[in-house]
Amino acid sequence: MSTEQGFLVLADISGFTAFVTRMELEHGAEVTGALLETVMEHLSPPLEIQELEGDAVFAIGADHVTAGEGVPAAAAQAFAAFKERRLAISLDDSCGCRACRGVATLSLKLVVHHGRFVRQTVGGRSRVAGPDVILAHRLLKNDVAGDTYLLLTASAMEHAGVDPFAAGMRPYVATYPHLGEVSCFVTDLDAAPPVLAGAYAA
Repeated sequence: MSTEQGFLVLADISGFTAFVTRMELEHGAEVTGALLETVMEHLSPPLEIQELEGDAVFAIGADHVTAGEGVPAAAAQAFAAFKERRLAISLDDSCGCRACRGVATLSLKLVVHHGRFVRQTVGGRSRVAGPDVILAHRLLKNDVAGDTYLLLTASAMEHAGVDPFAAGMRPYVATYPHLGEVSCFVTDLDAAPPVLAGAYAA
């Protein structure tokens, strides 16, 4: 089992549980499925979709196949596409169900980390594992204000070659048992989408 390095990306729908528990089962699943599919289409490529985890998409990009500088931009583009699809569903008057009318309550948060992982097969299914995979998932549980943001760890920023201040991001430190302090940078995608394409360090 060989160790790889690369980007670990999680895109998580905010408000998912409240939405699916109060909406029609069939239409609620159809709406959230359409939004997740949109996110997946814009993350891959450059990333490889690893798993669909309920209300979240988990994607990876090993260094030898991923152009690092494209990963943060892909994450921001995935949110833009999510927002556009959400608006299209809300404006479609062909269906008046609660799910289609309530889709505006859903939002998206994205976490991007760079670290080490191994690929393994368990029960015939391929997956990636390692402390950095755990950390990427833990980062979804934080105290960042708001339901719509892009969070990159300092490691992700470094490997992507992004200047966080040029990208309009603010420092943030997360702390987790066994994992310690993690330096990050955050931006509110709804308020001011970052100009990541022009924020790469020289």
